[in-house]
Amino acid sequence: MNLTGPAKKRSLTPLVLVLLCCLAPVVAAFLVYSNPQWWPDQSSNYGTLVEPQRPMPGPDALQLTTLEGAPFDLNSLKGKWLLVSAGEAACPESCARQLFITRNSHASQGKNVDRLARVWFITDDGQVPEKVLQAYQGTIMLRAKPEQLARFLLPAEAPPRPASPSADSPVRSVSLSQAVSPADPSALAAAQALSGPIWVIDPLGNLMLQFPPEADGVRVRKDISKLVYNSRIG
Repeated sequence: MNLTGPAKKRSLTPLVLVLLCCLAPVVAAFLVYSNPQWWPDQSSNYGTLVEPQRPMPGPDALQLTTLEGAPFDLNSLKGKWLLVSAGEAACPESCARQLFITRNSHASQGKNVDRLARVWFITDDGQVPEKVLQAYQGTIMLRAKPEQLARFLLPAEAPPRPASPSADSPVRSVSLSQAVSPADPSALAAAQALSGPIWVIDPLGNLMLQFPPEADGVRVRKDISKLVYNSRIG
């Protein structure tokens, strides 16, 4: 005779509670990341948040080619944090400084280094100097039409305007005007406006952060380190 009676079914409630406790931090982090307006005002970010975030355009809206002339879809880089700069192929000192900052910011991420990639958009058809190719190996170098690139990277409410040549930068003015047809002033204006900042695109493909021209490399690196360390995406 069975004196113990039928075995009681075990409740799944404890298991569900444990699962919810494990998922809660991930969901909370994603929600806060996706809503910059919830970020604390006392945040010490050096870069400026792009609001609203802008998604990567498709290959029709942003026509890119590799240095070898092969088509390239920027969306193929989703899943990584992208450190982005743009400039003319000749890559004067200001351009080399941007590439140096993005390279060093990338290399300093330790165990997270594989979560990032570097992209340099070249806004003309000029030849990239061999010393630049050698110094910045690992940077994804893509040729882009400056007007298309500006629609993605630059604020819509502040379209680029043609800049007057300055007396202290004759080489830059000449090289840009030679690279972009004078018959297309909008392309020249876009190329000039794109040549200053550094941008960050998140692993979901959203343009989300912009650093100013002549950015402080140390502060850029610190911002990127905080982003990657605190993010659970990418």
